[in-house]
Amino acid sequence: MAGKSGSTPTTYSPSPATRKKKRIPIADADWVRPDNRGFYQCRPAYLRTGAVSTAAGSAYAEFGNTKVIVSVFGPRESKKAMMYSDTGRLNCNVSYTSFATPNRGQGSDNKELSSMLHRALEGVIILESFPKTCVDVFALVLESGGSDLPVVISCASLALADAGILLYDLVASVSVSCIGKNFVIDPISEEESYQDGSLMITCMPSRNEVTQLIVSGGWSTPKINEAMELCLGACSKLGEVMRSCLKDVVTDLKE
Repeated sequence: MAGKSGSTPTTYSPSPATRKKKRIPIADADWVRPDNRGFYQCRPAYLRTGAVSTAAGSAYAEFGNTKVIVSVFGPRESKKAMMYSDTGRLNCNVSYTSFATPNRGQGSDNKELSSMLHRALEGVIILESFPKTCVDVFALVLESGGSDLPVVISCASLALADAGILLYDLVASVSVSCIGKNFVIDPISEEESYQDGSLMITCMPSRNEVTQLIVSGGWSTPKINEAMELCLGACSKLGEVMRSCLKDVVTDLKE
């Protein structure tokens, strides 16, 4: 097989444990998700490494209609890293293509997403392994289909591993939306548009450590706990898919 390849499309479903809102078209009791998934079922995930030949490492992720590509460059000399300490520096940038959303050029706040990506990854990378140098992570959302940030984070983690950057663990990220009385995991854009609240978790599945938790909307403590359990279960399964993707690459190279 030429080049690097990842896993085949995989569906992972955990066990149960602020855009302008629209009215839910169907009563809560009878509501069905637009793509007919179960409330606790994530979208089919396709992952592939080696998507950008000019980068030190890269990955492509496709979760339903959400398509993301991430390129990693470095480690390379960084004057800023030398000024601060003998540890490396991480730079993150998230951007959208002009055709990523239905309204051309109307992507999310790139600066805020870049900051969130940085916070999700900085605790995972062993910065001491590349002193006085920097690693640049560039994420490009090719198509926005919902849950963009979790897909970007998971894809970036895979790209870092592909670049040979030392990590404590891979990071997987999953979000859940609260719609009426229902929790829906890995929401699509339509579901996000009328959610009452959202919760996103980024974690290191093998170490069972959370690197980022983002909550919006009004949540009771029991609901937060339930939503976190859902996300952690999904992150664990997504982590398995990501590791399988990397193992497939090694197997292909040996062959």
